Amino acid sequence: MAKRLCVVLSLSFILWAAGDSALGQETLSPGIGIDTKSIPYKIVYESLREANGAKNWELIMINADGSNPVNLTKTPNVSEIYPHASPDGTKICFEGEEGTGGEKVRSVFCMNFDGTNRVEVAHNARQACWSPDSRTIAFLKAEFDRYTIADYATKGVYFYDLKSGQTTEHPNCAKLHHLYNLCWSPDGKWFTATVHGGMGFKHADLAFPAEGSEIFDLTPFHVTGCRPDFSLDGKMITWGATDWDLCIASIDCSSGKPQVTNVRTVVKCDKEHEVYHSDLSPDGRYLAFSYGSEANEMGGGEAPGWNICIGDLTGKWVQITSDGNHNKEPDWVPIATAKP
Repeated sequence: MAKRLCVVLSLSFILWAAGDSALGQETLSPGIGIDTKSIPYKIVYESLREANGAKNWELIMINADGSNPVNLTKTPNVSEIYPHASPDGTKICFEGEEGTGGEKVRSVFCMNFDGTNRVEVAHNARQACWSPDSRTIAFLKAEFDRYTIADYATKGVYFYDLKSGQTTEHPNCAKLHHLYNLCWSPDGKWFTATVHGGMGFKHADLAFPAEGSEIFDLTPFHVTGCRPDFSLDGKMITWGATDWDLCIASIDCSSGKPQVTNVRTVVKCDKEHEVYHSDLSPDGRYLAFSYGSEANEMGGGEAPGWNICIGDLTGKWVQITSDGNHNKEPDWVPIATAKP
């Protein structure tokens, strides 16, 4: 099991209702009061590894306590980032970077959870996510032919059917511009994403239907920042309010117009560090996230010293990796079917 570091600058967890005063605040040391060995899921994340003087991004899968790390990719000539496990736990979609210099390109791929049967889903594309039945991958096409790490340099939402290999457009494809961190709701009816400098927005978290043209700004519900992500039951979302705050809230889209309530910050760190990439566990009880010193983490950028952490929703957390190998973008994997 990965050694748990006792960092001096610990995270603070705060719980409050939106617009109200803080209900409670407590600063905790990592590892107190949370038993990660009992968490019945795995986590996959991106990690920058070095071999023979060359650096390369790989996808690593671990148990929730940090034990049994497995490199799923082992591709010295391709960098893999931004992994997302399918809801049934059998596959992983991700972005793969190939080529060098002016020939470099980032594309969307899919593989079995153990790294086998790798398939290119879309060339020059990014920010993929899964349909609730694990049969379709939604993704964003790159805005430009030239390579860029800017994760919002996208245009259009598309669907790739795993069985047929066919790609189709979202009904509102032409207007969906400069999105990133696409996430599909568990009922299959909605997407969330962040928009940056597009669609009439400077920067906002949005919700939009999978089969419609409406666009809903979540800012009036105090959902500000970036990277909104649904829980597996569709009843909650998590996102980063700032570089130092991760939030969760209840969400209800059943009326045809998203309603967000009970907004609260569950992770807060000091300004010398950052927290990013929050993801709710399949049972909604835990939050996986990235934590480290201030770094250029955007879109596959290096983040030296960063590690993966797990917290519950009451204010307890633990750092589950300790190598600091630029560990980011954690995603939960159900282990009922995922046992590499």
